[in-house]
Amino acid sequence: MIGAIEILIIAIIFGIIYGKDAIDDTFKKRPDESIVESFADDVKEFYHEDPQRLVKLGIFVVSIISFIGVGIYWVLTRTSFPKMMAELFQ
Repeated sequence: MIGAIEILIIAIIFGIIYGKDAIDDTFKKRPDESIVESFADDVKEFYHEDPQRLVKLGIFVVSIISFIGVGIYWVLTRTSFPKMMAELFQ
């Protein structure tokens, strides 16, 4: 039976082998530009390829933020976590 560590090692090896090729193909940073300029160019190209994709990305980010917010709300209202923190800091 293959354990989790062996699967992780295999995944890391495949990531090193195939990730380098993917980074070399997609990484277009010029030496004279900063990270922000490179990111702005990538977002601009991303938008020009498919304008709806950027809207979907925005909806995804809002969904993740709301999911985390609901999770925090649930922890604060349905568990004894606030009581434990109050006793801890007294």
